[in-house]
Parts: sequence; C-alpha cells; structure tokens
Amino acid sequence: MTLITARRARRACCAFVPPHVVAHVAQRTGMDTADPSAAQRTAVVSKLLREKRATVKDTARVIKGLGSLTGLQPGKGDREIYDDKRTWEFDVERVRGEEDQSTGTVNVDQAHDHASAIREYYKAVHDRDSIDGNGMTINVNVNYGVDFLNAFWDGTRLTLGNGDGRTFVDFAQSPDVMGHEFSHGVVEHTANLDYQSQSGALNESFADVFGTLVEQRLKGEDFDSANWLIGDEIMAPDLYGEALRSMAHPGTAYDNTVLGKDPQPAHMRDYYAGPDDNQGVHINSGIVNLAFYLTASELGTEDAGRIWYAGLQNLWPTANFADAADVLSAQARILARDGLVARQAAQVVRGTFGAVGIV
Repeated sequence: MTLITARRARRACCAFVPPHVVAHVAQRTGMDTADPSAAQRTAVVSKLLREKRATVKDTARVIKGLGSLTGLQPGKGDREIYDDKRTWEFDVERVRGEEDQSTGTVNVDQAHDHASAIREYYKAVHDRDSIDGNGMTINVNVNYGVDFLNAFWDGTRLTLGNGDGRTFVDFAQSPDVMGHEFSHGVVEHTANLDYQSQSGALNESFADVFGTLVEQRLKGEDFDSANWLIGDEIMAPDLYGEALRSMAHPGTAYDNTVLGKDPQPAHMRDYYAGPDDNQGVHINSGIVNLAFYLTASELGTEDAGRIWYAGLQNLWPTANFADAADVLSAQARILARDGLVARQAAQVVRGTFGAVGIV
C-alpha cells in the first residue's frame, strides 16, 4: 500500500450509511426510472466527499498534532446549526446558536436538541467536554444536498441529509445517527483509529456503541428495554421495522429488495476479508458490536460503556480486534480495582471477545 493510499484510508469521511447499501439502493432505483435517483446522487457525492476528506485533511492533521504539543485553546462546546438549503455546500446559513430559541423548523430543532443530549451524555458519564474534550464547537449542518441519503463526520462538522422519503427520512430525527457521527469525532480526538480494515471496523463499532448509549440515556432505557438497533428511526415508512445494523444480532438488521441483505458477521469465522467498504469497516464492526452487547448483558450498559470509553483512550491508530480485546480487558481490570465497575468485569470482557472468535 502506498503512502497516499494509506493516508486516504485513514482519513476517509465517516458516513453513517455504508457504501454497499447506497450502491444497492442506487442499482435498484436505477432499474425503475430513467432519471438520476437520490441514491445515485448520494453514491456520487459520498465518493467525492471521501476523496476530498482523504486529500485535504493532511495539513489540518499536522496542525492539530502541533497544537496538542502547545495546548489547544479551550472552547465552550456551543451548538451551531446551519441550514445548507438543499445545496451541496456547507455552513450556508447559521439558523440556530447555543442560546437561541426554537426556530419552529423541525429538523433544525431536532439537531439542536440531539446535539445537547449527546454533549450531556459525554459530560455526565465520561466527564468529556464536547468532541475534542476541550469544548470544541459542535457544528451541525442540516438539509445538505438534494434528498441526500446519508450523514457523516468530516473532521469539522456533522452533516445530515434529508433522505428521499422512500428509503430514508431526515437523518436529524435520529439521536443514534447523530450520536454515531459525533462519536467519530471523539474517536478522531482519542485513538484516531485508521479508517480501514480492523482498525476502521473498531472506529465504526465505537461510534455505534456510543451512538446507542446516547439514545438509551435520552430515552431512559436500560439493557432490557433498548432495541439495540442502529438507524431504525431513519427508515422510510415502507421499510418500517428494518434498521442499518443490529448490535444484538449482526446480519439481521435488514433483508429486502431496497437495501439488500445485511452482510454483517457475528463471529470471526465469517470475517469479511474483501476490498469493499475500506476492507469491511461497516461490515466487520458487527463482530465487535456483539462483544459489547454481550458485555452489557452481563455487566449492564453503564459499566460496559465506562469500560469501552476507557479502552478508547488507550488504543492507537493501527489497533486491531485482538488489541482492542487486550486493552478493554486491561481497562476493565483497572476500573474494577478502583471500584468503578463490577469485580468480574475483566473476565466478562475476555469471555465476550472469545465468544465472537477474537482471542
């Protein structure tokens, strides 16, 4: 792999809907109409965004690295909501700030409220101040593009499409979508996991884990009452009951002619080793998601989340699944020693990773 290729893999734009899903929807809708569909536009724009993210983030990353040596200026973690007016531009019009009253525009106010809930979760549960831990402004763009079927974190902002009403609805209405993308920012400012292969699947899995924990806290759910589905709120009416990922049962989130069949494996014996999806970052994340779910089933979501957050602080960009199992087990032992999680936490974590074939 060349240096340029490696850099592109690490700095890919972190999108919520996997490229294989977008491609399948585009293929199906392309058979039904001669006009470019929302999915076809989304596939093209998503590819351009991935390539743009790969080429323009190098300088910013170097600057950020230098900033960490001198100390970053603290921010206030304020929310800034922008309306992109169904254009392909960012930050088109600032429509609501931190202290501004409700606009009466549903997706603007949903984005504002969900950003608050996510920020509050990280502060209350993990004592983390915004995305970077230092009060970074939370920039959220809504109404991006024309019927855009995705949401993404690009290193600067959370951007949310409207959906087309046939496949997906507005992404702003889902707290786990926004929690997922916010958490990609948290990953970037902690372990900074390379966005390819197993490190990329860990990146996606951590985003799913904290996205669902945000939603559970917001809804007052616990392990038993949560549905453990990712992206179920964005499904259009005809896809009711489907989701993009199932943390409890990877590979079962969807199975229909629009989205295709969920390819996520639940065990390493079915690990996807192909080139698609940055070598399976969305696909293989299901294996680690299940390890978290099994951990939460024995320790509860609060202890499991505390262990996963501590582990994230102690991983590194090229970490693989086995590394994560070792680090998470070690952090569970430390937290148990300090009385912060159950005494048996380390054994539970090792057992759940073993159950999904990661040893």
